[in-house]
Amino acid sequence: QVQLVESGGGLVQAGGSLRLSCVVRGSIFSINAMGWYRQAPGKQRDLVAVISKGGSTDYADSVKGRFTISRDNAKNTVYLQMNSLKPEDTAVYYCNARVVVRSFQYESNYWGQGTQVTVSS
Repeated sequence: QVQLVESGGGLVQAGGSLRLSCVVRGSIFSINAMGWYRQAPGKQRDLVAVISKGGSTDYADSVKGRFTISRDNAKNTVYLQMNSLKPEDTAVYYCNARVVVRSFQYESNYWGQGTQVTVSS
């Protein structure tokens, strides 16, 4: 009943920038926290950044000062601006949202399909 549609991934050189977007679609009553996670082959899925409904943010130490998470509540959209990209940032990036759907009225965790980010050197 809820879909998260991601866009903005691609191939960039080290030092370059990308901006990821994620739109939440469905029968939405409210969206609470939203975030971005990433997973490289053979590794676990780790938190990159999270943002509350009110705009408070937290970042993984590895991306502080380089990445910025933001959201537009009117558009049900979360963004991740990635600057000064490094080869170690290469991974599949997944959007996440805590959503209360109109038919259920309890918060559930939803994931996007993932978008590949590859940083070359």
